[in-house]
Amino acid sequence: MKDHKINHIWIILLFLSFGTTSCSDNEEGVPDLPSMQEIEDAMVSGNWRITKFIDSGNDETNHFSGYDFVFNGNGVLTSDNGTNTYEGTWSISDSNSSDDSPDDLDFNILFNLTNDFEDLNDDWDILSVTASKIELVDVSGGNGGTDFLTFEKN
Repeated sequence: MKDHKINHIWIILLFLSFGTTSCSDNEEGVPDLPSMQEIEDAMVSGNWRITKFIDSGNDETNHFSGYDFVFNGNGVLTSDNGTNTYEGTWSISDSNSSDDSPDDLDFNILFNLTNDFEDLNDDWDILSVTASKIELVDVSGGNGGTDFLTFEKN
């Protein structure tokens, strides 16, 4: 009887292990992202704020406190805190670099500034996106640091 119970436990564990490894949405275990157009549509609707900015392990979210970000359909990115207004560009593109999968999407930000906004300049990898939140990551090729950037809709 004891051996029979142990066999049942092994069978259950075997099924559980198949269940946890077969639930990924693609070959790499990364959830599928919405299409480029769906992401663009989400970003151009409403104002956004930075709720997380980790620059090589340092939390620098407070540098963007009070700023609203507007992602315009023409590729212009505007940030305003009621006193200062900064303008940059944004886009979403297919990544074709040798260190990424060819079907990865990059979220590109460029502010031609020499202040804290310069730190946002990058071709960010998209971790997740919903209609009200986008999470981005970048692994630096130079120092190997990892940066995280999250925008949430106001």
